Amino acid sequence: MKNGLVIADAGPIFSLAIIDKLELLNQIFDEIKISNAVWEEITLDKTTEFYKAIELFFRPKVKNINGFNELTFIMDYGESESVILYKELNANFLLIDDKKARNIAENFNIKCIGTLGVLSSAKSKGLIKELRPLFKIFLENQRYYSLKLLNTLLGKHNEQKIKHKA
Repeated sequence: MKNGLVIADAGPIFSLAIIDKLELLNQIFDEIKISNAVWEEITLDKTTEFYKAIELFFRPKVKNINGFNELTFIMDYGESESVILYKELNANFLLIDDKKARNIAENFNIKCIGTLGVLSSAKSKGLIKELRPLFKIFLENQRYYSLKLLNTLLGKHNEQKIKHKA
């Protein structure tokens, strides 16, 4: 059983693209949408090695918000449009990693999931074999997840923890 409609923010899109796991979104959710502001963010740098994958995957998923974006004074443009799109489409989840923006969204009774939640779910469903190699790629590419949190998830899934870098 899939988890309905998810609205994705830019951070998780970049994280999933770096580990070549964008397709997990199709396997976990019935439908994926992104706001126009997120589209602008994720297609800004056309030189990244994963740009083409992002463009092909997300171009048909872009949706403009109907209302006025009154949240830009408390969240960045992409995050705020994602929250508004979530409300307008009555989505099931907001895929967001930024802690401050996630806290704000949750205060609006928005059900949030992060990149690590998607990967943990994928591992539980047997969609990916191991988390550890993916987490190591995050660390090598300066994706900002705490080592403590990564190791907590590795422990939950009975995988070897990542040692602190010397």
